[in-house]
Amino acid sequence: MLSCATFQPNSTVPAHSHPHEQPGVVVEGKLELTIGNESRVCRKGDAFTLPGNIKHGAVSVDTATTVIDTFSPPREDYM
Repeated sequence: MLSCATFQPNSTVPAHSHPHEQPGVVVEGKLELTIGNESRVCRKGDAFTLPGNIKHGAVSVDTATTVIDTFSPPREDYM
């Protein structure tokens, strides 16, 4: 399942977890991504993978940011 989300500058996705694996790519902007206890800044073209059941969150850094995520298995709550 694919999902495309655009975040306004300095928007926060609170830390959470789910059983789905979540690979994604930053299409535009900059995203500070926290996976477990580690944080990194992902820029346009950077890809990431969030393992299932790992706490993660994000903040769009100073600019609108668009991310395409893939969820496996598909998320029932997004359908």
